[in-house]
Amino acid sequence: MSEPMDLDFDALRRAMQENYEQPEGPARNARAEQLLVEAEKLNIPLAVIEALGHQLKVYNYSSEKDRMFVPFARLLRMWDERPEDFDEYEIHSLHWVFKWVSSGMLGQPHIPLASIEKWLGEMEHRYRLAGHSERAVRAAEFTVAREVGDLARAERAYTAWLAADRDSMADCHACELHDQGGWRAERGADAEALELWRPVLEGEYTCAHEPHAVLASSLLPLLRLGRTDEARAHHLRGFRLVRPMESMRGAYADHVEFCALSGNEARALELLAERPSYFTDSGEPRSRMDFLAVVALLADRLTSLGLGARTVPGPAGRTWTAAELAAHARVEALSLAGRFDARNGTTRVSERIRRRMDRQPLVERLPLGVRAERTGPATAAATAPVRPSPAPGAGPEADLPALLAEARRLSAALHPDSVAAWAAVAEAVGDVGDVGDVGDVGDVGDVGDQELTPRDRAEMTDHEAMGLGPEGVELFARATEWYEEAGDPGEALAARARGAYALALSGRSEEALAAVSEPYELVLALFAEGATGLRQAASVLVGRARILLQRVHEAAGTNGGGAGGGSGGGSKASAAAGSAARELLALAGPGAADDLLVASRAAEARAMLGELAALSGDAEKAAELLTEASEAFVAAGVPWFAVEYEARLTGLARHLGDAEAAERAARAALEHGAPFMEATGHAQLHLQLAEILGATGRFGPAADHALEASHWADEGGESATLGAWARHQLGGFLLRQERWAEAAEVLESALAELSADTHGDGAIVQTRWWLGDCLTELGEHREAAEHWLRAADIARRWPEQQDHATLAHLAAEALGHAGLLREAGQAYERAGELWLTLGNVHGLVRSLRARAWLAVRGESEDVEGDDGPTGASVDAARELMTRAVDACEAGGAEDGEAGEALVAELAHTHRQFGDLVARSVRGDADDEAIRVLFEEALGHFALAVSGFLSLGEDSLHDRTGAQLAAGWLEADLERPEGAAGRARAVRDAYAGGGSDEVVAARLAEAERLLRAVEGG
Repeated sequence: MSEPMDLDFDALRRAMQENYEQPEGPARNARAEQLLVEAEKLNIPLAVIEALGHQLKVYNYSSEKDRMFVPFARLLRMWDERPEDFDEYEIHSLHWVFKWVSSGMLGQPHIPLASIEKWLGEMEHRYRLAGHSERAVRAAEFTVAREVGDLARAERAYTAWLAADRDSMADCHACELHDQGGWRAERGADAEALELWRPVLEGEYTCAHEPHAVLASSLLPLLRLGRTDEARAHHLRGFRLVRPMESMRGAYADHVEFCALSGNEARALELLAERPSYFTDSGEPRSRMDFLAVVALLADRLTSLGLGARTVPGPAGRTWTAAELAAHARVEALSLAGRFDARNGTTRVSERIRRRMDRQPLVERLPLGVRAERTGPATAAATAPVRPSPAPGAGPEADLPALLAEARRLSAALHPDSVAAWAAVAEAVGDVGDVGDVGDVGDVGDVGDQELTPRDRAEMTDHEAMGLGPEGVELFARATEWYEEAGDPGEALAARARGAYALALSGRSEEALAAVSEPYELVLALFAEGATGLRQAASVLVGRARILLQRVHEAAGTNGGGAGGGSGGGSKASAAAGSAARELLALAGPGAADDLLVASRAAEARAMLGELAALSGDAEKAAELLTEASEAFVAAGVPWFAVEYEARLTGLARHLGDAEAAERAARAALEHGAPFMEATGHAQLHLQLAEILGATGRFGPAADHALEASHWADEGGESATLGAWARHQLGGFLLRQERWAEAAEVLESALAELSADTHGDGAIVQTRWWLGDCLTELGEHREAAEHWLRAADIARRWPEQQDHATLAHLAAEALGHAGLLREAGQAYERAGELWLTLGNVHGLVRSLRARAWLAVRGESEDVEGDDGPTGASVDAARELMTRAVDACEAGGAEDGEAGEALVAELAHTHRQFGDLVARSVRGDADDEAIRVLFEEALGHFALAVSGFLSLGEDSLHDRTGAQLAAGWLEADLERPEGAAGRARAVRDAYAGGGSDEVVAARLAEAERLLRAVEGG
């Protein structure tokens, strides 16, 4: 909202400061123009100078940089005509912005190079007259030489820049290091660049636009060096800083480029969609050129992935496909580059832009932990298992015998790829459903004189049925006929048993049990007569056991609990399944060492018994049996069969509190299943392992696995379900490592997809709670308060109100930090009501104290001048502090730790009460009024000291702080002996010394107090 007209000079200054604190952009620029008009009305030259300087600053940090040259020229003319109108600060500012003008001219291709060189000379001359070092001049010269491609001059200027003394005109350390590192990266020295940038990245040097720019510049060097974890972190942290800064289009482009070159094209598109104005804002052609070059890079990348027809964000006014945007952005970027080259007399800019547009991806896919829809085809590992190398001769052009040999090799190994291998055989001979009846042996399709035997057909059909799962019943029947034709009655019975199990999987378990009864009786009879082998008998028995176990699971689902616990039917089903599994183990166990298939059947029997134990509630027995089964599968050389049971074992071990066993099982499942699992399986296992590691405090490794889980969930199409939960967990793990910006970016991404129906209210509340923590650490207090208030609104519906109260209290704190004092007071009042209902004295007292401080702070900020708060606000604050004291005393009868905690709370309340009273003295108060207030405050400090003293050494620092506060008041009341006594008491309390910073500060303050009263 605009200020009223006819501002005085002080009001104008306040208005300019308020405007400068607004977000960058046209609105701030327009306000600066209005304020210049107001300044000109005052007829005060310094007011106009300051308004011009303000206008120049906001233009420089916006998309309208081309507009800063006019106010600068006017300022320079005013300086040349009447330098006495400038105060010391404005003289410094005028010389400072010479640098902005020089670099700003470089970004405007219509400004001739000769003019830029002239201004560079003018800058050097004026700096010399003002007595400034040449450091800033040489830095500006380096920038000009680098831009036009005069590398020899650039190196000379770079050396002179670093050699010159730093003075008040030198750019801040952070900005200088950014430019120096950028030069090293441009020259191919990525490691040197990152080392130069390290102090900025670590927060040693910062400014309004750093580490924003350095984080963006570091992305590709980190990728080129293979430091992908750092690159990911810098993107998440840096983009959050750049997002609200309209003037940082170049850094924004760096983040888009990083996404395009790391397999995150979808996120790059989201970034483009956030900044539509960046396509067309023409105030700084150089950053627009770089942005359009990155747009062309991204759009070309999408086109190469076969997505040229996809609709993408682009310049307003029409709909763009990726292919159209690629062509448009390339033409525009090269057109701008050509203008710069024409101005510079070189081809350097066009060459740089072409290289940038033609860059190739540096990694196939770097998971970021934030949701982004996949744009291109998923990686092979995401949609299908990683296949082993085929046997020699089994390539795509292999003949039928080679395909059969490969299929049999994989079948003999019980390999997961055996189904695909037999599918290749089927493809070679035509669809198995089209090869005729059992007797049509010669009808083999277009394979010349190569024919399938009935045995070949049986195995091919059998495996096709296996690949269909519940839909394979009819094909299992066909396979049975082929096995009978091939003269293998035992395998025919096994195929019938597999068909029966397929029935059970389709929900027809009773029909399945009836269907398997005859094969079961016949195969045992054949086995007893020696008419079939152990493999066939075990295959029938395992089919029957699977059907019976399926019935147990169905019973458990119907009863809503374990199979052994509810109904008689469930108990009977469990007993029958257990009997079948033990029968299978008795049959297959003795022969397990001699036959791979038999060994796997024996291992599965143990696994079934483990499942039954788990369903009956015997977790320890279940874990023991599942461990034996998993180890048996691995020992037999079929570790892929162990994955399912290792995953279950993970959950059982966690239930039993055995974190080590849970971690071991989860890692084993990942190791054994990695080549064969679908994406969702990867996600689930990584998430299990993340949760295990997080529960034991290993948040770094936990975050790594949660990141993998989110990636695989997205790849598997489960972004809104499993992926959102993984991101929720990842954000929590990052928060616990105090990686606040990364955590916030991830949690915001998770929040967009978390739903109460899928994930529960608790997940949403926790995510918003964590977000509030992160945003508080990042100084975004208003946003933190919003998340805490929205979480509190959900928690208010819960039976237990502890979380509701805590969130309301946190929101109140954040609102206070954001300067929203009235809203903060209301939130504290609500929190206090909740604490009172819960019987939480500490929460109630802290809310009352906070409200007391808000009462006086709010009025102080609303009233002009330095007279202090009025009597009404002080009275309100006193009443709240008194209530806090009463609440402590009312609850102070408890013994032990709870009682001591209340004593400490009361002591803190008296300390704050004393501070509040002492600070309530108005500037116009007479001596007697001041004395009365100081005496009252001193009484509270004395009570605080007494309370802290009763708590012993644990409250030493609190006690000495209260003593010193009381000592200064005694000094003000002209009681030097009392003040000195308190100072000596503090000195004596720390007689043992120590390196604690608080100790040093307390002792130093005690000495100052002693000198004040003894020398006064």
